[in-house]
Amino acid sequence: MEAITELEKCWYLSPPWGQEIPSVEVNLWERVYLKASRTFGCCSGLGWSKGDWVYFIDLEDEVVHATKHEIVATGRIEQNTVKKPAYVIGDRVMLVGHAPGTKQRLVLGVQQVDRGWFYLVEWQSPMLVPSISMPNRSSLVREEDLVRVKV
Repeated sequence: MEAITELEKCWYLSPPWGQEIPSVEVNLWERVYLKASRTFGCCSGLGWSKGDWVYFIDLEDEVVHATKHEIVATGRIEQNTVKKPAYVIGDRVMLVGHAPGTKQRLVLGVQQVDRGWFYLVEWQSPMLVPSISMPNRSSLVREEDLVRVKV
């Protein structure tokens, strides 16, 4: 078996926060209070961005993004009829249709859009220097475009 360098480990399994995924403050479909607007909403997704969890909060006519400091969790889960997401944060996946040997990617977020799930997947290792041509390290991908990696 070949030795894997630290850089290669980070490419295969590279949560930008290190070896552990920090716990989330709010669950999917949990009712939350938005401090700034003094209103309630429902968490319809979450993802890792710039060193912190970002929560997607459904309001009546819009979806807002908020950090844990901008919301108060209520612990109350809202009823919904949308099926559960196929993947969870931290799952290893590969993109469908990519050539054999394509690198594994991590699910870094999940978001419900129009009654379907989209997944924020790692596109580029956080160990690599950001480039102008690819400023984002992750991308939103449909469920149909992913396949689970068995470990």
